[in-house]
Amino acid sequence: MSANTSPILTMRSITKAFNGVHAITAASLEAYAGEALAVMGANGAGKSTLMNILGGVIGRDDGDIRIDGQPIDLRSPRDAARHGIAFVHQELTMFPTLSVAENIFIDNLPIRHGLIDLADMRRQSQALLVQLGCDIAPTALVEQLSIGDRQLVEIARALRSKARIIIFDEPTSSLSGPERERLFEVVRSLKASGVVVLYITHFLDEIFRVCERLTVMRNGESVWSSAMSEVTPAKVVHLMLGVTENEGRMRAPRQMDSEGRPPLLSVRGMGREGALRDVNFELRHGEIVGLWGLLGSGRTELLRSLVGLDPLDTGALQREGQPATPKQLHAHVGLVTEDRRGEGLLLPQSIAENIGLPSLTGLRTSVGLVDRAQQNSLADRMIERLRIKVSSRDQAVGTLSGGNQQKVVFSRWLATQPKIFLLDEPTRGLDVSAKTEIMKLIVELAEQGCSVLLVSSELQELMRVCDRYLVIRRGRLVQELPGTADTAELMDAVSTLDSPAEIAA
Repeated sequence: MSANTSPILTMRSITKAFNGVHAITAASLEAYAGEALAVMGANGAGKSTLMNILGGVIGRDDGDIRIDGQPIDLRSPRDAARHGIAFVHQELTMFPTLSVAENIFIDNLPIRHGLIDLADMRRQSQALLVQLGCDIAPTALVEQLSIGDRQLVEIARALRSKARIIIFDEPTSSLSGPERERLFEVVRSLKASGVVVLYITHFLDEIFRVCERLTVMRNGESVWSSAMSEVTPAKVVHLMLGVTENEGRMRAPRQMDSEGRPPLLSVRGMGREGALRDVNFELRHGEIVGLWGLLGSGRTELLRSLVGLDPLDTGALQREGQPATPKQLHAHVGLVTEDRRGEGLLLPQSIAENIGLPSLTGLRTSVGLVDRAQQNSLADRMIERLRIKVSSRDQAVGTLSGGNQQKVVFSRWLATQPKIFLLDEPTRGLDVSAKTEIMKLIVELAEQGCSVLLVSSELQELMRVCDRYLVIRRGRLVQELPGTADTAELMDAVSTLDSPAEIAA
């Protein structure tokens, strides 16, 4: 409980649904003047939706929002601004070709004699920047600034509007070590002036450094609120993930034998600035390796970099003992992305067209056109093999259920017969039955000799199938655990706080 007797902000029983699907079912929080409240939760927990409601970006369906005990209605970002609420987004909303001063005052330019008062705008901007402890020139173009400096400009805009409540959404995700420290000092100064800070992050060490209180969301509900002194990092992870006892393994952890065959994949010294650091690991025939870490730890970045979707600065790859570039590796890998609708499928196209997409080279006729008979035959085989529930192969894939869409994603790669599968949250958004089918398919792939690198935020899923675990934090593989590791060991591995030296490295 805060030393302040009354909260500045109260949100009670907030609900929000999109197309009939609830993103928030029962979200509540309280925030006090001069404090930072950490809003934590796994991906899909509802925290971003809740903050977008508070920022006026989207409207709530039900629930109560009060400032100083008075109910308010937020229908737009302008409404939020009028109530003293500012939102510093993860993707900064700035105009790069305009000056710092123009960005700070973009929604409320000072006018004198019918013209923009540039001198007054620059003078006020300079005062705000000094307040934040930075020496950025008000006349500098935003496109010339670092990400950290751009963020300070965004915060200056919030101060200009005299915001009493400032939402920070993943504020350090693109910052260097020194820039993070400077941001923490800004947060402390904001608290000292009585501002309410709502702080969303996936980095546990940060909330213990800058926040006084914590609210945890899971599955659209607020499940915990307390002072930071009442929780440990391990407890926060437990609350976020809602981990329970293992439901039972689908197969026993596999012991790596010394069959003399080279690894299917060997990675040495892989790095990309701001995302990955000195990543080293191997994948062997027939094993399922869990890439275990919290959201924002670098899991997706690692998978994307392996196949060239994101560039690498350093690193050497080998496939079955032979050097390979990410582009060359991509031709031998089945990649299931975390966003099947945005990146994995062409929703208006037919099931047959989606399944045949990676196999087009082998489906061409002598004149270079797609052989529809071969494409349809391939689709029929995959529909039967994976038991995809469809009305016909010509059905638009966007009309399928989530589980059947995910089967289509898998089937397109199965058709190319890769030996390596990189799976990023393959069961996200699926019902229990569909999840079980996908996990059984993953086990089948391993038993056929394929190697699987599996990312999942659901620890129980990993524990049902994995032969070993690679633990990732802040873009580094920090630990390897055997498939027999228990819940406590796995939770401890991701809840260990990085030292300031490790963060800055």
